[in-house]
This record gives sequence, structure tokens and C-alpha cells, in this order.
Amino acid sequence: MISSLAKLGPHVFAARLKALSLAAVAILTGCSANPIYTTTGVVLSNYSEGEATPYVLQMSDTQMACALGEGVDPLLYSFSRVTDAPDTTGSLLMLLAGNCAEYKAWEAELAYLRADYEGDVEAAKDAREVAKRLNALTAKRRYASFKRAMAAYEFDPAAEPLECPFLFTEQDEITFLLGLLTGMQAIVNDANSGAMAGVPRNIAPQAERAATCLDNEKWGGMPNAIRALVWLLLPDTRPALAPDPWQVLEHSRELGVEKGMRVPHALQAVAAETFGRPEKLEEAIASFAEADATIEVWDEYRLVDEVAAGVVRFSSDKHWTANYGYRTPQSFFGRMSPERQTENVETMNLDDLL
Repeated sequence: MISSLAKLGPHVFAARLKALSLAAVAILTGCSANPIYTTTGVVLSNYSEGEATPYVLQMSDTQMACALGEGVDPLLYSFSRVTDAPDTTGSLLMLLAGNCAEYKAWEAELAYLRADYEGDVEAAKDAREVAKRLNALTAKRRYASFKRAMAAYEFDPAAEPLECPFLFTEQDEITFLLGLLTGMQAIVNDANSGAMAGVPRNIAPQAERAATCLDNEKWGGMPNAIRALVWLLLPDTRPALAPDPWQVLEHSRELGVEKGMRVPHALQAVAAETFGRPEKLEEAIASFAEADATIEVWDEYRLVDEVAAGVVRFSSDKHWTANYGYRTPQSFFGRMSPERQTENVETMNLDDLL
């Protein structure tokens, strides 16, 4: 074919050869821009946003939910090569993937505490290093989740003045709110890793400002609980007339129980551990356990309460493991020691039996 083209003359030959080359490139690149792939990506994104996300938020099995995040996120985001990245659903998926990494970090932390309790120095050192590495992985995933949530709503958390995003649905609101919460968690995880992940600390004041864009009453005190945590971490961000952060967390706990999502309990537990306030930790754990008897969990967002339950239980397990060498016994959840409570216990009068 090339020899027949050459008979047409040098100029025509060059033009025809160039056209053939462009056609070949178009054919080859067409494989990566296959319209079927694009359509599939759009369908998957729409399905994930409209059906998968609401379904996952109603789940009570946190381990299965996190496995879904790890498994589906790479599949869904591979289609971002041929269509727009699904950042709304992607934020939740990466949040769930971050939870998977954190659950492993928790186990490593408990292994460290057990080894330390038993005086096994080598095992303690090894478990501590594993926990740090897993906290770094958790921090990276959670920072990615935060960035996706901000990108999904074209929100610049550093903009001056603050411009709240357009959140058209309740699902938009919870996605944005969880993105802010995940950003704060990323900072804590990075600190626990020894700053291995390099999460920028300036997202803390950004999250504090952005939390004002959400209705605190509607969302069970979560927005203000996020703000209170930032005020503790960065006291300069606390407004002049704002109440004490611990009071805000206490009030947020009450709202959380009323709305059926006890995230403020988890945030208070994290804050109490971070700032060495054992009485506040005991308060958060006891309050969470007591609420089990009365709370009506918000069914549409059951997973949120279950994840918070895991955080509080882990805080309790750390206390028990450090002090007694084992996790919290189920019947003792809400208490900080194995001592039996003898107050207000009814006793039988045996005199009548004699």
C-alpha cells in the first residue's frame, strides 16, 4: 500500500501517510474512550448516588460496610478516566475504606496495650509500630474522603468570606457533614501515626467554619461537636462569646440521643483521650451505654450511629486493656472497672426463712 501511495508524488504521499497515522491513533485511543465504558460509568455513578449510598447508610454491619468501601471504590473511580469522578459517593466510599484501616489499627493498639500490661517489651514495640502505620493509612484515606466531599459541592473551605455550598437534599447535607467529620478524624489519625501521612492541620479551622453551614439541631449536635473539638485543638478559633467546648459537647450528646445519632459521644471520647480528661471519657462512655435503653436510632443513617458506637467501645476497650489486660466485658460496658456496684441493690431479708 505504501508503494502505491508513493506513485502519487511526494506531497500527496506525505498527506495520505499523515491521514493514515491519525486514523491509527484514533482507533487505538478509541479503546480508552469507548462509549460503552462512558455510559457504564455514568450508570454506575447514578446508581451509587441514588441507591447504593442510601442503602449503605442504613446498614448496621460496620465491617461489611467498610469492606464495600474498599472493594467498590477502585471500581467506581476507574470510570473517572472516561467520565466525571463521582465525588459525592466517592467521599462515602473512601470514608468506609478509612474505617477498615482504622479497625485494624485498633486491634494493633489493643495488642500493644496487652503486651505493655504483661511487660513484653518487644511485642509492645512491634504492635505500636503496626498501629502507627495503620493510622497513617487511615489518615490518608480520610483526607482523600474530605477532599472529595469538598470537591463534590465545589466548596472552598479556605475562601474568604465563607460561602456555604448548595446542599439540595438531605443526602447532600449528610455527605458534606461526614466529609467535615472525616477531615477532623484524619488529623487525629495522622497525629497517632507520628505525622507519617502529612495531613495538613489547617483543615481543622476550615472544618470549624464549614460546620456553620449546617443545621445543628437537625443533625443531632454534630456540627457544633465538630466545632467544639476544633476549639479544644486550636483555642484561637473559638469565638469570643462561645461557651466552653466541654459544655458544647455535653449539649451535643443530648441532641445526638434525641435525633438518634450519637456521634457527639464519640467526639467527646476522642477529645477526652487527646487532652487527658478521664472524667470526661467516663462520662461519654457511661452516657452512650445508658442511651441504649431509650434511643430510637435514625433508621436512614443507622450506620452513622453504629460507627460512633465502635469508637466509644474502642475507647472503653483501651481503658480496660491498659488497666486490667483485657477488653471491656459486655455486661460492664459503660463502667470503668470490674468492681461490682453495690449501691441501690435490693437484698432479700432471710430472717423470715429461719
